[in-house]
Amino acid sequence: MSNYITDQAYIRENNLSSVLRLIHSQAPISRAQLAVITGLNKSTISSLVDDLIARKLVNEAGSNSNGAGRPAIMLEINSQAGLIVGVELGVDFVSVAVTDFLGNIVWRRREDANPNEDQQKMIDQTLRIVKDAMGSVKKKNAHFLGMGLATPGTVNLKEGILIFAPNLHWRNVPFRKIFSEQTRLKVFVENDANAAATAEHLFGTARQCQDFLFVFAGVGIGGGLFLNGKLYRGKNGYAGEIGHSPIMAEPSQTVCHCGNRGCWETYANQYSIIQRVQARLEVKRTSIIPKLMAEHNSSLTIPLIKQAADAGDREAIDSFAEAGHAMGQGFAGLTNIFNPEKIILGGPLSIAGEYLLPAIKETMARHSLTEIDQQAEVLLSPFGPDASLIGAIAIVADGILSQPLGGKEK
Repeated sequence: MSNYITDQAYIRENNLSSVLRLIHSQAPISRAQLAVITGLNKSTISSLVDDLIARKLVNEAGSNSNGAGRPAIMLEINSQAGLIVGVELGVDFVSVAVTDFLGNIVWRRREDANPNEDQQKMIDQTLRIVKDAMGSVKKKNAHFLGMGLATPGTVNLKEGILIFAPNLHWRNVPFRKIFSEQTRLKVFVENDANAAATAEHLFGTARQCQDFLFVFAGVGIGGGLFLNGKLYRGKNGYAGEIGHSPIMAEPSQTVCHCGNRGCWETYANQYSIIQRVQARLEVKRTSIIPKLMAEHNSSLTIPLIKQAADAGDREAIDSFAEAGHAMGQGFAGLTNIFNPEKIILGGPLSIAGEYLLPAIKETMARHSLTEIDQQAEVLLSPFGPDASLIGAIAIVADGILSQPLGGKEK
């Protein structure tokens, strides 16, 4: 008898998830439309919708009087179902945001961090910002749905542990345990590129897309692979470390943070662009970049190089183009292997997308099979540098969409 009850609860949660996902992706939508799409009978749909409304996950949103018969009551996601805390742990920064259930930001803060400092100090910095965020919005009697943390590197999803982040040199960090104990929230931990891909699927340019690749470009390069409408994780959940694919392995090349030589990201990450610009300046190329550095009292950064490119600086533009060609080689390989509908570029380097994309597309056309390349659309994430921060929000929302009951009846 207990197995029967367990099976029934499992089936009901699966049905609730299917209905909730359809409302999320196709709202406004009626009960009758849900019945047609799911194949469930109208009474079952009504029961499921009533449950979702009672849990404050769904709202009725007026009626649609198109066509004959009684006007249909339309349904939509309740953006006020609760708040989500999102954390992006970058290599040299920490970003925290609080959003509603649909990803609309109500609070945010970004702070620089020093990757050379003690690991615990960066974790403490992150906890301080998270507690500030929760304290700020709690004054409004907020209900929290959970917290998401997006981190570079490989992640054990089941345990919420960062296994290895090459660019931080961190291993086996129990993020879920640390943050759940300090916040009392349900904590989701995910690789930054996978999180960003989830954001594109739930909130961004890939909502109706079944096969797409998200490329996160910053200090490193990571990939989130959506295949047949689902995030592809591989055998142990570590799929997507595309930045460490070897494209060249000469002994003279720069050693990657993972310890190998010839990794794709060493030619196409933000450090490679900075190194290209520095090399040009060392041979006394004409450029406004030194002047901008003096004016801003700043070291050489991607935003500063972008500012120079916007002003027509040839050295800045050409340095971005060179990185774009290096990116394009990796994009071509991904296109040949996966035949995606879209490849979406996001992360810190996407602020220079207008200078990177032409070179990326040119190199893709040269190195991809023509029939495949013509099918792949390359575009920038609407979330830009915030792709993984919104991804941290998205992994919580996706968890709720997958298990509206939290995995069990409550």
